[in-house]
Amino acid sequence: MVAKSKQKLKILYLYQMLLEETDAERGLTTSDIIERLAARDIDAERKGIYRDIATLKEFGLDIVTIPRKPTEYALARPSMTLSELTLLIDAVQGSKFLTQRMSDHLSARIRELASIREREQLKKRVHVDGRIKSQNESVFYNVDAIHKAIRAKRKVQFMYFKYDSELKRQVQHNGKAYVHTPVQIVFSDGFYYLVTWSDAHETFVRFRIDRMRLVQVSDEPATRNQLISNYAYSDFAYQSFGMFDGKTSSVTLHVKPGAMDIIVDRFGLDVKSTPVEDGCALVYVTVRLSAMFFGWVAGTDGAVTIAAPSSLVKEYRDWLKSLLGESTQ
Repeated sequence: MVAKSKQKLKILYLYQMLLEETDAERGLTTSDIIERLAARDIDAERKGIYRDIATLKEFGLDIVTIPRKPTEYALARPSMTLSELTLLIDAVQGSKFLTQRMSDHLSARIRELASIREREQLKKRVHVDGRIKSQNESVFYNVDAIHKAIRAKRKVQFMYFKYDSELKRQVQHNGKAYVHTPVQIVFSDGFYYLVTWSDAHETFVRFRIDRMRLVQVSDEPATRNQLISNYAYSDFAYQSFGMFDGKTSSVTLHVKPGAMDIIVDRFGLDVKSTPVEDGCALVYVTVRLSAMFFGWVAGTDGAVTIAAPSSLVKEYRDWLKSLLGESTQ
């Protein structure tokens, strides 16, 4: 009776074999399939295997033949190539907002999309030692709660913390919960941020989602106004540095030869530029002024400098002097 019951599962075991053991480069012969079925106490013969493969094709599975001697059968995987899966795993392992446990869990789930042979290759090809990882997994639950608030057109309520000099968490806002209108979830510099509207300050505020605690949908309806309706993060993304906000300013940058890649990587290809002497260029951008912007300019080691306005040039020089403890007078 048990053997007869297993016999009914033959086509399902065949599908499992094709799913786990075959890919674009490696298939299974009818002899391989019969041998694997026999190991499960299931009798099979070649004609029956051909009929089962035809049934699976009729069902909609893309089973292809690999022209070898003998012929091999494989389940085509058009949705994800090995290179694409490698990139996904590397992105997951490199994400700073994920804990190591969650990164390993998601990587294992991604590897399940590959064949057994490809899974071994994925394990060998990804090296992630020494990467900075989040210490908590709250980001997933926080994002879920935020989406619920957005769908319900409600404000979101949460506590927020920062680290002090002893690396201890310090709750902000005098220990009181923030109650803000959620506007948009943003991924920037390896972290998720929530852009909110603060009624008290009548402006947009940004919070690191992994530093939010006790996130829940508030009973208060979300605020609606023209600024929220017209909010465009894409503008902010190009203008800001590291999600640090500041006054918007039009800036002219002097770029040395060979350094335009730095500009393109940061501002894209749509920037306006004018060639000047010795292969240099003047590039015109709009940025939100902050210490992070000055730090970015300093980090180019002179390849990019601030050319105008003169008031910003002076402000940048004063900032550099302040780092050295020199007087700005």
